[in-house]
Amino acid sequence: MSYTNFTLDVDADGIALVTWDMPGRSMNVFTEEAMRELNAIVDHVTADAAIKGAVITSGKDTFSGGADITLLQKMLTTFAAERGKDPEKATKALFDNAGIMTGLFRKLETCGKPWVSAINGTCMGGAFELSLACHGRVAADSDKVKMALPEVKIGIFPGAGGTQRVPRLTDQQQALQMLTSGQTLSPQKAKSMGLIHEIAEPARLVDTAKAMIRNGLKPVAPWDEKGFKLPGGQIYSPAGFNLWPPAIAILRRETYGNYPAAAAILKCVYEGLLVPFDTALRIEQRYFTEIMRTREAAAMIRSLFVSLQELNKGARRPAGVPETKFKKIGILGAGFMGAGIAYVTAKAGIPVVLLDRDMESAAKGKAHSDNLISDQVKKGRAKPEDKDKLLSLITPTANYADLAGCDLVVEAVFEDSAVKKSATEQAEAVLKPSAIFASNTSTIPISALAKNSARPKNFIGIHFFSPVDKMMLVEIILGKKTGDKALATAIDFVRAIKKTPIVVNDTRGFYVNRCVLRYMSEAYKMLIEGVPAPMIENAAKAAGMPVGPLALTDETAIDLAQKIMKQTIRDLGDKAVDPKQMALINTMVDDHGRFGRKNGKGFYDYPAKPAKKKLWPGLKDLYPQLAPEKVDYEELQQRLLVTIALEAARVMEEGIVTDPREADVGSILAFGFAPYTGGALSYIDGIGAKGFVKIAKSLQKKYGAEFKAPKLLLDMAEKDESFYQRFNPYAKGETRKAA
Repeated sequence: MSYTNFTLDVDADGIALVTWDMPGRSMNVFTEEAMRELNAIVDHVTADAAIKGAVITSGKDTFSGGADITLLQKMLTTFAAERGKDPEKATKALFDNAGIMTGLFRKLETCGKPWVSAINGTCMGGAFELSLACHGRVAADSDKVKMALPEVKIGIFPGAGGTQRVPRLTDQQQALQMLTSGQTLSPQKAKSMGLIHEIAEPARLVDTAKAMIRNGLKPVAPWDEKGFKLPGGQIYSPAGFNLWPPAIAILRRETYGNYPAAAAILKCVYEGLLVPFDTALRIEQRYFTEIMRTREAAAMIRSLFVSLQELNKGARRPAGVPETKFKKIGILGAGFMGAGIAYVTAKAGIPVVLLDRDMESAAKGKAHSDNLISDQVKKGRAKPEDKDKLLSLITPTANYADLAGCDLVVEAVFEDSAVKKSATEQAEAVLKPSAIFASNTSTIPISALAKNSARPKNFIGIHFFSPVDKMMLVEIILGKKTGDKALATAIDFVRAIKKTPIVVNDTRGFYVNRCVLRYMSEAYKMLIEGVPAPMIENAAKAAGMPVGPLALTDETAIDLAQKIMKQTIRDLGDKAVDPKQMALINTMVDDHGRFGRKNGKGFYDYPAKPAKKKLWPGLKDLYPQLAPEKVDYEELQQRLLVTIALEAARVMEEGIVTDPREADVGSILAFGFAPYTGGALSYIDGIGAKGFVKIAKSLQKKYGAEFKAPKLLLDMAEKDESFYQRFNPYAKGETRKAA
């Protein structure tokens, strides 16, 4: 029998080699067809007396990325469509679908013949669960090999036996850590945990796997043998009593109860380890069905899996423009941002010319890359030769003539229009006509800067976030005259450096900064109202934000907030900034000299390490304090999320962002908008436009005009529309070109 996604070859020893190599895909994934074929292969191996056992490996550089997106989407779409007609039937169908992969892997595990997984590259999710169901596991000794069960990061959990096999192979503490964090394992770490048996030279991987079968590998999983004992002891044992109560508390501390899938993992492991294995799989299947029905799973799968992958593949790239293969990139300005951009560019293997006003400044910028890569080498995340290669790609200079031949130049000089004008003119004088010029400005409109360019069609904004090496989002800003080639080149660059691009039209603050400023502004209002500062920060974290608004202001600098406010007043008039908030920031900067983390004192005090930062006690003396019990803590959480979501809605209404995927993914990657909601617009969609408008009106009545819902939302509420219906990114024949 022939297969589309697999090949099956039996050697002279009767060992079958099953090679997974899906045509037309860069990575193997579990589709319905792939699972049907694997099921048939398991049957064939089991039934053929001449076959002694089987090795499964990949014909690609990677092993497999796990389940195909469309499988999950299909399950969720079918459930949503059927739930209204017959909820019980829809849930039963979801339960049965959730058990297909579990059943297939259990069939392989109990077929009576040994199976070995030969892991040659990235092995994620369902693919690692398949490997765990095999009787032997061998991984190649290579940096390319990464194993993980990362499902919790997209709102679900390993539902094909992962929560049952992992804690039966390693101790419960390590199992919980891995499962609830989606931790990525190297071959060495996986072996030390007992999750794989051997590590082999890449060229000897399949031979090593076959040798396990030839040497008499038992075709029985440890938990199917009589007398099996859990590594590290039973649930009800001294070790278990020490682990489980704090594990539950730690999960609560880390997630604030916002992630149902993480809680379900603990329940699956705890309950599953108390019963026989097949019953445990049934428990896992039930919890998986329950989680798949949650709003959080649907929102996170859409934004953090589907939309993220689509944007990373260039969903917003103009069609018909040839892809740019970068031979040389110029960076103007070797300060913190410019040096960071040079680092990520060189890390992607692209030669960089790093220019500053003198060689000393340019060399200092290159030293930043040296520090970053040296730190990676120290931590074992890079090799010394990686460091040498990266640094060899960065050429510091003070001479604009060295930019000749660049495909793209990114300007990251001081935020001053005159300085930027000079840099643009000097760079364009030596650039080839086809080269693209990009500004990393965070405050000056791109259309205004493009007036300095002799070729505004080739002028675009590429807005990085700090620190560049860690922040995964990049805003690409279109000026009024920006052409398709400039947009395509900018997207190609962002993809080349392995970051996520979102396309934004030109406006003050673009998209991300507008939302972030609302978040901070609401915190200032709360302080002025007398809400104790710890309650503000804790409410933000309880709402799902990774960093409180006061801590975030410290990171970006309070004196920068002051400059932005003053500039806003100059540009838009006195009414553009709340005078009470201006007074608060002036008091912090001018009266108390508190600039933020950079000078060791802001809303927080920053003592010398290892001491941790703590809120400045003087905050409570700035305004009369409300008694904590008089403050509605849940309303604080709501205010912080709603003010951001309203700004995201305004940005959509104004046509600044035109694709809801970008608004959602951008809000999560840039400032960590409560990921369990799926992003700022999905937060509104999850509540429903009508319900959200009702909340906004209630907050507007209490706290003022910033909670006024835009006309777009009122119209959506009236029509009972969601953002993904109103601004459908998949509408046929529609091309979403920002202005």
